Amino acid sequence: MKNDAHELARLVEAVLQSPKYKHVCPEVVRNIGARELATRRNWKEALKATKNKLHQVGGAYFDAGTRYSQWLDALKRAAQIADHTLLRHICMEIMEHHSSTRERLGILDQFYTRTLAGLPPIHRVLDIACGLNPLAIPWMGLDKDVQYYAYDMYTDLADFLNEFMTAIGVQGRAYACDITHSPPPHQADLAFLLKSLPCLEQLDKSASLRLLEAVQADYLLISFPVRSLGGREKGMVQNYEERFWELMSGKPWPVQRFAFATELAFLVSKPEC
Repeated sequence: MKNDAHELARLVEAVLQSPKYKHVCPEVVRNIGARELATRRNWKEALKATKNKLHQVGGAYFDAGTRYSQWLDALKRAAQIADHTLLRHICMEIMEHHSSTRERLGILDQFYTRTLAGLPPIHRVLDIACGLNPLAIPWMGLDKDVQYYAYDMYTDLADFLNEFMTAIGVQGRAYACDITHSPPPHQADLAFLLKSLPCLEQLDKSASLRLLEAVQADYLLISFPVRSLGGREKGMVQNYEERFWELMSGKPWPVQRFAFATELAFLVSKPEC
């Protein structure tokens, strides 16, 4: 159908009025909606397709009923009494509520120590399509004065992460944006793209390559899931590894490969940045 400004504005408003999608960044809804309006037969089909896409790239990964206020109260109490063991315990409980971080809990004690071993001190981090991954900061071994910038599609998640980082004394900021259209403007020592590229490619097949080229970081830690959300392997390791090396084709970037029980990771060096 014809994609005009009025129909697009009406679609964005309809999506954001839905309880499930009211906290999605309007930019994300607008960009998805514009593509769907251009290809669907009518407005109702475009609306349904937009909601389905939002579920595929974001909603499917979060458990229902996020409790940001309750979580923050617990995190702040642990931070105030400087109980690092309690803080880690609470962070792990919260990370259970997002499938990506939930899958990483079993390897959390080794994931960052292995993948980041040997890197120079990390003073600035970009966490792209972050989900709840910033809750793993206590495991990352980052410089005490690190600046941490996180990006996701949910406004309420960004607000939660901003308060979390303030509570634990980490400088930085979380942003709600469409990372496929607005790459991080900050230059960094390290960028995380943890299990995010497959989601971004559901929005735009060319998004991964554009983002990898645009991100201004000396090192990129890129990972992929080894199983579907339903727990099936379905040849995912081979498929994602092939896709990764396709993205690296022609790039003079050294790569280290790490295989974990629940995740396949690659540390890419971009020293020219």
